Order: sequence, then C-alpha cells, then structure tokens
Amino acid sequence: MNLARPVPLGPRSIAMLTLTSLVGLAAFGWPLLAAPSSTLVGHAADAPWLFALLLPLLLAVLVAQLSEHGLDPKTVALLGVLAAAGAALRPLGAGTAGLEPMFFLMVLAGRVLGPGTGFVLGGVTMLASALLTGGVGPWLPFQMLSMGWVCLGAGLLPGPATLRGRRELLLLAGYGAGAAILYGTVMNLQGWPYIGGLGSSIAFVPGAPLTANLPRFAVYCLTTSMGWDLPRAALTATLCLTVGTPVLRALRRATRRAAFDAPVRFAPPPPSSAVPGIPQGDDEDLTPAP
Repeated sequence: MNLARPVPLGPRSIAMLTLTSLVGLAAFGWPLLAAPSSTLVGHAADAPWLFALLLPLLLAVLVAQLSEHGLDPKTVALLGVLAAAGAALRPLGAGTAGLEPMFFLMVLAGRVLGPGTGFVLGGVTMLASALLTGGVGPWLPFQMLSMGWVCLGAGLLPGPATLRGRRELLLLAGYGAGAAILYGTVMNLQGWPYIGGLGSSIAFVPGAPLTANLPRFAVYCLTTSMGWDLPRAALTATLCLTVGTPVLRALRRATRRAAFDAPVRFAPPPPSSAVPGIPQGDDEDLTPAP
C-alpha cells in the first residue's frame, strides 16, 4: 500500500532542494577545496557568519517551494507535533557521550513522510531544539541542513511500500547508525577550520592541498568526536530495532487517517426541509387571499 506524503516533491521543489544542498555542500566543504589564492582563505573567520545568513534564506525559499502542492493545516499540525517531540528528546541525552534519542525519531519520520517533508521536518526540529536549549549560534544553519539531509535520506530509502517487519527495521537501524556518524563528521567539517590551539597533526592548514588537509581532518574526527558519534549511532540503531515498530505504526496511522492526498470536493447543499407552520411553494402561494 502506498502511503500518502503530506508534501509531495514537484519540479520546483526538487530544483530548490538541489540548489540548497549544493550551497550546503559548498558551505561545509570549502576548507578542503579552497585554493591558496582564494579570498575565503583570507576571510576564514567571516565564512560562518556569511553562511549563517545565507542558508536560512535558502531554506525559507525551499519551504515556500515545497508548499507548491499546498501546506494544509493537517500537514502543519503534523510537522509541529513531530518537531516538538524531536526538540523535547534532544536535551535528554545532550552532553552525555553524544547520546541523542531524537535521531531515531527523525529517521522513522523521514521514512514515513517522504524526502520533502522529512527535509523540512529535520530543519524545523533543529531550530526548535536550539531555541529550547539556547543553542542558537552560527552553527545552527549547518545543524538544520545536516538534519534535513538525515531525514531526506530516510525518505529515499528503497521499498517504502513493500519492505515491512524485521527487514525494514534492520534497514532503518543501519541507515540511522550511518547517518548519525555522518552527521557528526560533516558538523566537524563545519567547525574544524575555526578551532584554534590544535596540534599540528590535526590542525587545518589554509590553502593546503586536499591530500594534506584530508588526513588531518580524519585524525581530527577520530581523536575529538568519534567518542560521541559511535554512542549516538549505537543508540539510534538500538531504538530503531526496539521501539521502531510501534512508532512506525503510529506515524503511518496518523498519515493515513489525515488523508493528505485526498482530493477536495465541494458537494451541493442538501435541499431545505419543510418548516412546520410555513407553507411551501412559490411566492404567489404566500400572498394573502383577498
């Protein structure tokens, strides 16, 4: 059975999603790709603020384009509930070995709601959680984009209509674990060039070739964040395998009952019923007799 998706992807939505992702890739990857003569190397401290201003604007345009099929109140309500749940789950493990239970909910929601809604949900959830925990800063746009990619990838997993049961849980657990590690990796790439005081073996060297900076970045990830990324991946996979079935069932039931793809039809009003004591008929019938 094909499940309805609240925000289907149309041509404009795909174009804006692609544009936003390309800008995001440039925002994350410029330290490894910038040439020694690039002006970005000389203004490295300004780059986070530049992208912090640019990415929310592009995400806002993307949300507007995703609504080309109509963001009705049911879609907005569902996104609001899931974003609030994800934002509430995030502080439960914040600061404790990278344990973030919100990841499993985002993966399952992206699986059920599809890539378009999943991308929007990931960004909105990170924004809501940042407002809840006071984590607003130049890193927030990168977190929103990264979580959007996590949910988008879950919506693009194969077999949404035929893959069920244990096989689906295994697929989601494996994807969730890999996405949790990749999320930490790309967020490391965002902050790596701006952290001072690092050892020479892991520090970013502005203008150095990719073959020199990439091994440094790999060592940086292994020594600074893998202790957080691996527990996050393990928790995400465990929650997908243990509570994934009831959560998926609840999300699919909510999507099915909301009937997001049901066509809107306007039926003619029913004929008026007779009111006791008032004669029915033409206006001439209501004229008093002489």
